[in-house]
Amino acid sequence: MKKVMCALKFIFRNGETWTIERKHIGDLWIKQVTTSFGRIGENDFQEIHPCESLKIEITREADSVNSNDINLGGLEAGMFNRVKQFQDIEMMDILYRDRINGDKPVSVDKDRIYFPYKALDVDGHDNQYQSSMISDEDKLYIVIDPDKTVQDIYGAKLTNKTV
Repeated sequence: MKKVMCALKFIFRNGETWTIERKHIGDLWIKQVTTSFGRIGENDFQEIHPCESLKIEITREADSVNSNDINLGGLEAGMFNRVKQFQDIEMMDILYRDRINGDKPVSVDKDRIYFPYKALDVDGHDNQYQSSMISDEDKLYIVIDPDKTVQDIYGAKLTNKTV
């Protein structure tokens, strides 16, 4: 069976998560995903997938928290505001399904993607490479890239609603 991407789950530095269904994702580009395999000390061996950059467009309908997500505040503020307040998306799971159980997709597999990260300050929580904005159409644009900002990539679609 062919697996189909059904959602993306962002994982923040503080452990919070945000799952975005496929239907709420517009533009998406995950650049130069590679595979590494290894372990630190005597921990288990792991396969990881670092990427060079991410750009994504998310519709307002995704501005909520899935009941399965780990949440420490996004529920009250909304996830768009959570992203606005903190630049701390560390990694993402690409969730796949290979069958439908009624109307509900059944997640059967995932790939974990790690984003480029450079601490913005000494506490190390915010990522210098992450930028985001909201467009006039109320869509959230996020870019995680060492060389480009959300303004560089999506400037023509954006307003001054910096997130």
